[in-house]
Amino acid sequence: MLETTDLILDKAKYSDWEGMYRNVWSRPESARHMLWNLTTSEEDARIRIQKTIEYQKNHECFIVYEKKSGTPIGFAGIVQISPNVYEDTGICLGPDYVGKGLGKQVVRALLQYCRESLDATEFIYSSRKENEASIGLARSLGFTCIDSKPKTDARNGYQYNVLEFSLKL
Repeated sequence: MLETTDLILDKAKYSDWEGMYRNVWSRPESARHMLWNLTTSEEDARIRIQKTIEYQKNHECFIVYEKKSGTPIGFAGIVQISPNVYEDTGICLGPDYVGKGLGKQVVRALLQYCRESLDATEFIYSSRKENEASIGLARSLGFTCIDSKPKTDARNGYQYNVLEFSLKL
């Protein structure tokens, strides 16, 4: 479990299905810059949370909870890409929670976890080029842009660029 001023990052519980469905998975704004499809029914959300719980058993990823209410409002994950180097595997907050400084708290928590628990010396953060809020977040935390890679969204064939940012820890 990771904790910030306003958030808790922890492993999913089955009861999170409804909050994740209402706050994140059913919201087009959440999926816009991500690589997953919307969840369109409560039954699909129940199945998705079960898959999330299974996935989290072997991966460094978390549900993001609003501390004061315990409500699940997003997710975040990391993966080791080389010795002492980690990158995000996706960071997403529901649209009702964007623009409040919570994304910065998530990234700072991941950075601290990587540095203190995983002996990381570098963190790679990625963002679609058109995701200005995400790029602004990276820059505000001192990340430097190191690469741009063309990609195609398998959901719709949309061509886009992913910017990669690096921060030495």
